[in-house]
Amino acid sequence: MKFEDYRIAPELKKSLAKLGFKRPTDIQYKAIPSILKGEDVLAIAQTGTGKTAAFAIPIINILHNRKSSKRKDGIKCLVLVPTHELAIQITDVFLEIAKHTKVQCFGIYGGVDQDPQIHKLNKGVDVLIATPGRMFDLISQGHLRTERVEVLILDEADHMLDLGFIKDIRDLQKHLPKKRQTLFFSATINQKIKKLAYSLVSNAIRIQLSPKDPVAKNVNHAVTFVEMDHKRFFLERVVKANENAKILCFVRTKVRAERVKKAMTRAGIDSETLHGDKDQKNRLEVLNRFRSGESKLLIATDVSARGIDIPDVEIVINYDMPDIAENYVHRVGRTGRGKNKGDAIAFCSESEIDLLSEIEQFIGKRITILQLDKIDYKSTLELAHEHDNDYRALMKEVEANKHRKKKKKKKK
Repeated sequence: MKFEDYRIAPELKKSLAKLGFKRPTDIQYKAIPSILKGEDVLAIAQTGTGKTAAFAIPIINILHNRKSSKRKDGIKCLVLVPTHELAIQITDVFLEIAKHTKVQCFGIYGGVDQDPQIHKLNKGVDVLIATPGRMFDLISQGHLRTERVEVLILDEADHMLDLGFIKDIRDLQKHLPKKRQTLFFSATINQKIKKLAYSLVSNAIRIQLSPKDPVAKNVNHAVTFVEMDHKRFFLERVVKANENAKILCFVRTKVRAERVKKAMTRAGIDSETLHGDKDQKNRLEVLNRFRSGESKLLIATDVSARGIDIPDVEIVINYDMPDIAENYVHRVGRTGRGKNKGDAIAFCSESEIDLLSEIEQFIGKRITILQLDKIDYKSTLELAHEHDNDYRALMKEVEANKHRKKKKKKKK
């Protein structure tokens, strides 16, 4: 079935045609009819399969057909997301799909001046995409009213729970009408999500489950066993062997991200970092440079890169094995999106072998071991030690200069 055969507004079909949307993906095919019927939906699908469009298309169609241009009805759909970057990304998708319709879409998030956001809300918005913090700020100040919301959407629902947003979601209920449609979208599911979902709705939820393998078939997986202190040398090797590839490298902490960046700089490799210590403007600039291909290596933490749709990422490096098995699915989902192929390479140290076992159990299959013989391993380290020696020599020179300056001061 093609989108042109759906019973949706001609204006919406025009937007979809311009965006190159011809046939729905599996999750879109399963979710769109249920949403159009007004059913509550819990949709679980692999990342990169078109989840955002799966709820944006039917919601925009419903609101477009109902909307009267003569009066402001207030916010009819609220999309709650965990991060600023995801709010921006989903807002862009809504704006593109709603371009030729009457539906007004807007995103609010922290880290930027709230006055322009308030001004836009006062002009009238139909679909609001929001992060919890900024949403509650504006509600408490009286700038945001949600009593007319007909549809609540929780995107990346599992991640919202991981970040501790469950209280915010519960508090939000007090500001919403009891009679509404509720949609949950996520790449993974667990008992916490099911419990939350069933507590928020009155209708039976239609559950759309993903295949047993939660990872897209377009991704080739491999793991290589590397000592923790040697990982930076193997990252250097992968980057230099794939000079034109866009590579996303995941690390465990923001401090580690900066350390890996410094190691790459010493090796003559340009890279950028993305983590929670960066302000919103800087994070957006970094993402835009990586999206455009201006920068080729992005070193990121899980929180900052979760759910972000970055085109043409060819390789995902699990520099550190994720502490939570589910995060592996989200990490590798940054590549192999849509019809594209991708590679996911994990660097596993001896202390992380248990984490590897948990990941394999979660995805239901073994990850191919990329065997490195002793010669390959040794040659990688020999190359790296050259950089290390250069770095150590530089540091010695810096210390020597400091020592000479101190001596001069004493003589004076």
